[in-house]
Amino acid sequence: MAKVLVVTSGKGGVGKTTSTAALGAALAKSGKKVVVVDFDVGLRNLDIVMGAERRVVFDMINVIQGEANLGQALIRDKRVETLSILPASQTRDKDALTSEGVAKVIAELREKFDWVICDSPAGIERGASLAMHHADVAVIVTNPEVSSVRDSDRIIGLLDSKTEMAAKGGRIEKHLLLTRFDTVRAARGDMLKTEDVLEILSIPLLGIIPESTEVLRASNLGTPVVLSNPDSAPARAYFDAARRLEGQVVPMVVPGEKRSFMTRLFGRRVA
Repeated sequence: MAKVLVVTSGKGGVGKTTSTAALGAALAKSGKKVVVVDFDVGLRNLDIVMGAERRVVFDMINVIQGEANLGQALIRDKRVETLSILPASQTRDKDALTSEGVAKVIAELREKFDWVICDSPAGIERGASLAMHHADVAVIVTNPEVSSVRDSDRIIGLLDSKTEMAAKGGRIEKHLLLTRFDTVRAARGDMLKTEDVLEILSIPLLGIIPESTEVLRASNLGTPVVLSNPDSAPARAYFDAARRLEGQVVPMVVPGEKRSFMTRLFGRRVA
């Protein structure tokens, strides 16, 4: 039976959807059956990042309301056979997401996949609450800035109190994914250092995703960065994070962009 993972944060724009797509594709590349689920009703973006926006016929709300079955709404990725997406509705209201409907969909997905990865909308409203409610594992996506870390701390509190597992007296397995990290700026004090974020949030570090134009390029291409450029620094970081989710022991490093010999020989160091 599948593990249900929620990718969440309190703040918008930190890279939840990008990370959902990248982690999903990385896990699928390892042979796991993976579905990524968009919970951002009305503002769906996961289908765009996955390059599936023109293939959406039915969505999760159609399934919840009985207008389509799950098989009709699921879209199989054309690049990785074991990867699928369940899109959100772009025209419905968030109130169309019912607790009973989401529970039924998640239960069906658990039977079909190894990983169910839920892309949560930002904030603490209904969509975010339902995205995390059935989770076994949570990845809290955070930028190395004070406001992002503060909002993530609030989300950690909700994961420990407002989920199905919390209601049963348990605790969700939680991991920190630090995105848009720049070692030079962190050393200068222009952003929080990794140890500062870990001290505040007190959850295990899953990965450090370096700042890179490859992430934006991949989103514009409609391809997860781990597929568009597997050798890029962010792609390697996401592959390492996916291995850690599977229980592998992978050394924690901040991948740098690979440079050619001539660039290393003649390139100038950046202060």
